[in-house]
Amino acid sequence: MEYTSGNVSINTENIFPIIKKWLYSEKDIFIREIVSNACDAISKLKKLISVGEADIDSTGWKIEVVLDKEAGTITIKDNGIGMTEEEIVKYINQIAFSGAKDFIEKYEGKTDDSQIIGHFGLGFYSVFMVSDNVQIDTLSWVPGAEAVHWESDTGMDFAISPSDKTDRGTEITLHIAEDSVEFLDSFKLRETLMKYFSFLPVELFFTEIKDEEETEEKETEEKEDAKEEPKPINNTTPLWMKPVKDCTEEEYKAFYHEVFRDFNDPLFWIHLNIDYPFNLKGILYFPKLKDQYDIMEGTIKVYYNQVFVADNIKEIIPEFLMLLRGVIDCPDLPLNVSRSFLQNDGYVNKISTHITKKVADKLTGMFNTEREEYNKCWEDINPFVKYGCLKDEKFYDKVKDVVMFKTTDDRFLTISDLTAIKDGENTEENKPVEKSVYYVDDEVAQAQYVNMLKDAGLDIVIMTGPIDSHFINYIEYKNSGKLKFVRVDSDITDTMKDSSNEMSQEDREKVIADITPSFAKVSGNDKIKIGVEAMKSPLPAIILVSEQSRRMQEMMKMYGGNMNMGADDITVTLNSSNTTVKTLVKLIENKEDNCEKIDFLAAHIYDLALLAHKPMDAGAMSAFMERSAKLLDEFACKE
Repeated sequence: MEYTSGNVSINTENIFPIIKKWLYSEKDIFIREIVSNACDAISKLKKLISVGEADIDSTGWKIEVVLDKEAGTITIKDNGIGMTEEEIVKYINQIAFSGAKDFIEKYEGKTDDSQIIGHFGLGFYSVFMVSDNVQIDTLSWVPGAEAVHWESDTGMDFAISPSDKTDRGTEITLHIAEDSVEFLDSFKLRETLMKYFSFLPVELFFTEIKDEEETEEKETEEKEDAKEEPKPINNTTPLWMKPVKDCTEEEYKAFYHEVFRDFNDPLFWIHLNIDYPFNLKGILYFPKLKDQYDIMEGTIKVYYNQVFVADNIKEIIPEFLMLLRGVIDCPDLPLNVSRSFLQNDGYVNKISTHITKKVADKLTGMFNTEREEYNKCWEDINPFVKYGCLKDEKFYDKVKDVVMFKTTDDRFLTISDLTAIKDGENTEENKPVEKSVYYVDDEVAQAQYVNMLKDAGLDIVIMTGPIDSHFINYIEYKNSGKLKFVRVDSDITDTMKDSSNEMSQEDREKVIADITPSFAKVSGNDKIKIGVEAMKSPLPAIILVSEQSRRMQEMMKMYGGNMNMGADDITVTLNSSNTTVKTLVKLIENKEDNCEKIDFLAAHIYDLALLAHKPMDAGAMSAFMERSAKLLDEFACKE
């Protein structure tokens, strides 16, 4: 075989099915590609004017999308740079040759190239996903140029001939195929245009050609009402493109309502405006949550030169910030040929890192200068902040000093506040002290425990959020040896104890040994744990749950384990300062004569402790109510 060499050329018969079926994830992408190309055509001509190569009136730029349902066509018109026959052959007939890229390379350094949207020659061919015939009529801006007509039925063959077009620009007519007639619906087409081009930098007009009967009706209406000038359907100068100093609070709120259809005002926002080391603009909003399920409803809309690309692109938006709402516009995004997904690029990590930094800076800034407002917002923003700390250690390092813990008396404490050594506390010099932070995760069920701790002068922080159990573990890990979270039903502190009624260890052990059989009987649990402690509380007993065992239980459940909370995990702690408990102890000294009274009191003390700990089942509640009624009768008789 003789040695030969040459260039590999793209065979349209091989590549076109890929373009049509696999390149684009959504069928409506065709309208984004064609209107984006029209915007590019105008941007190119503007640049030629700005560098002095074209002497043309630089006003009146517009793009028109015309729907003719009866004819089955969609036409996209622009008054941009246009094309010569040579350019059509170069940019349309040679698939994957990028006209935008070629233009930027030619004029590099002469002007800003950020407004050229298109990067790939494949975009035009997306029209064949929905069309069975496509026609291009174009007239170049070049003086003396002749208008050109291009036509293709399949995208794999074409015909070029003279065109009767007389005005500068390009007009693309799509004859919509039978399997895509949904785009001939006026509402569907307008909705698609608004999805991608609500903020296109060039005025975009949408027109629907009506049939004769509808036209007559419209003419009659226009005679009755003064005819209005057509209005563009887009806003060419979205708020994120304005300098921060020129934006008002009312504008930020109005923009939020418009884009996210949320009638509630946002809590606050971050306006991003970065020129170096990359070009990025946008606004991130912290929404006010209606309930915990709102946490999952964030949306970050990503734009590319004011053209919508996608929601929540995970490569550039840190995962925890997807819980927010906002818009980001970044012409430096390294999109792939479908303009929908990011290629692997160093810019991506830089953008993500910078966005995270800006959010952290905003939070710390508010904490330092608007502390009262920051406290008011905390209940709404804490899920974002906590989730961010769990997902990104660098974010935690930036915001750890402004993480707040709300107490049951509506105070807000930082980690520094929780770990601070108070006057009178016993400490050894140069030795860290681990502080116990008491928390509640069910304010109703744990109310009695909260009251006991508050009466003892202790702070109780509220940790009732869906990720708070994970957050507690993380904060303990990051502050190892400094603090330990303890649920209110896990421990009796020294300040809760009644020193005037304190029992000796020997007496305590004797009472426990004597009284345990009675509680085992009434509870039906022969492994029940009983404790005795003199407490400053009106309650005869409380149930304490081992913090370590409970956390292990929760972890096992999270990973699908079968571990059940049993008697080994809880302790019924009797209050030896309580009159009823003292009476019960005396009665047990003479068990044989007081069996009925002992069972009655033990059962009622146990149920009271159980009721303060968690909801009772129907049988236990019924027995408790009957006993309570009997006690009322006896009390009434004494009176």
